[in-house]
Amino acid sequence: MNHTARLSIFLAVSGLFVYISNFFITIKGGFYGQLSMLISFSVIFIGFVIFFENRHPTQTLTWLIVLGSFPIVGFIFYLLFGRNYRKERMYRKKYFLDKEAFLKIEREISYGTEERIEQLEVHQKNLFRLAEKLSNTPISFGSSTNILTNGEETFSAILESIKGAKHHIHLEYYIVRHDKIGEEIKEILVKKAKEGVKIRFLYDAVGSWQLSKKYIQHLKLAGVEMIAFGPVRMPVLNSKFNFRNHRKIIVIDGNIGFVGGLNIGDEYLSRNPSIGFWRDTHLMVKGEAVRSLQLIFLQDWFYMTNSSFLTIDYLTPASEENTHGGVQLIAGGPDNEWSVIKNIFFSMMATATKSIWIATPYFIPDEDIFSAIKIASLSGLDVRLLVPNKPDKRIVFHASRSYFTDLLEAGVRVYEYEKGFMHSKIVVVDGEIASIGTCNMDMRSFHLNFEVSAFLYKTNSTEKLVKELVHDMQHSKELHLTEFNKRHVGFRILESTSRLLSPLL
Repeated sequence: MNHTARLSIFLAVSGLFVYISNFFITIKGGFYGQLSMLISFSVIFIGFVIFFENRHPTQTLTWLIVLGSFPIVGFIFYLLFGRNYRKERMYRKKYFLDKEAFLKIEREISYGTEERIEQLEVHQKNLFRLAEKLSNTPISFGSSTNILTNGEETFSAILESIKGAKHHIHLEYYIVRHDKIGEEIKEILVKKAKEGVKIRFLYDAVGSWQLSKKYIQHLKLAGVEMIAFGPVRMPVLNSKFNFRNHRKIIVIDGNIGFVGGLNIGDEYLSRNPSIGFWRDTHLMVKGEAVRSLQLIFLQDWFYMTNSSFLTIDYLTPASEENTHGGVQLIAGGPDNEWSVIKNIFFSMMATATKSIWIATPYFIPDEDIFSAIKIASLSGLDVRLLVPNKPDKRIVFHASRSYFTDLLEAGVRVYEYEKGFMHSKIVVVDGEIASIGTCNMDMRSFHLNFEVSAFLYKTNSTEKLVKELVHDMQHSKELHLTEFNKRHVGFRILESTSRLLSPLL
């Protein structure tokens, strides 16, 4: 056991001892004594619950430290963020319903992939099998993809596609703002609804908490179905607050799909002066793989409304001619027992033979991913990490930097993007296999948020991602261990303190 672990256990046990002592001292202390006694009982009880839940040791120690050092705040944090059983109870039904729907729809339709998969290398075939088993979605070789770089290209393609909708438009977003781009999209949706196009709009209740009632009402009056995902009627002490729908999905007529890092807001078009240039990446999909994206949306919609639309009108995309590569759309979230996207990332890294390139705005990996990255680099692979140079969330930013010393010592090349704020969420392995979607390289995305990622296998889009990452690194500062270790001691303290909370972020 290392020094940090011993210190953590000492602090946790000391904190619990203080509570037990305090309990005996304050039995006869009136109201405040009774309150103190209640908190003591609660903290001790929660401490034992966490200890016997057999979580990862890092999470267990972190919770014990928080409870031991900050009893009231720790107690509230645990009620909000710490209850695994609450997560399982809330989403177990959704997990089984989603699995049943995916197996019924996806397995009934043969994509004719076996022959293509058999031609691949063993480690790649194993990755495909794992991804299909965990997600219940097959890989499609009858789909085409197009990388959309930054807000101008992304929203231009989205607006054009929405304007051409004939049957339905499905939207699912974490953040929706009533600003210039939000208003533009709203006006087009109102127009399409009046033309008879069926529009369903799912927005996260917490991510879009600033969305005006006027905006929602205008769309509803036009015939658009607007539904908030995971509404939180009592934010305080409500664990629903913690499990958010972080997906960004658009499906148009079942034939065109969009997924990636951009929400609906002017900042994603670099219109927010306090943030500046916003570097992001989105993906446009056509063909068979859109069915998987549609299923993800329809099951989320069913979960919130109990209305099912698993019919031919929504699940029969036109096949795209494609002789170059495969596409697989995969959902992850707290409703899945396997941490799907994280485990696929881990498999990608563990089976890489040449390189691992990662771009993420938030880097707070768990021990599995962190070890996979370091071991790959120590094995001689070209491992690179691209992160922002400036924060939009300060605690997360400093927690991310606390991992850099270990990475640099292992030979990982770390780049900080300097042209603006880097928000792309990309993993590219061996220049052939890539992921692009909504999932950050952090524990919140891996275990708490509903996410979606597109996995690309030897596609033209993968090649474009590699070229764009090279371009981004040219606009970045590469960190070097000697120089990085010279940073002010104040930053080191801030980073270490932020990292203590990393299992909770």
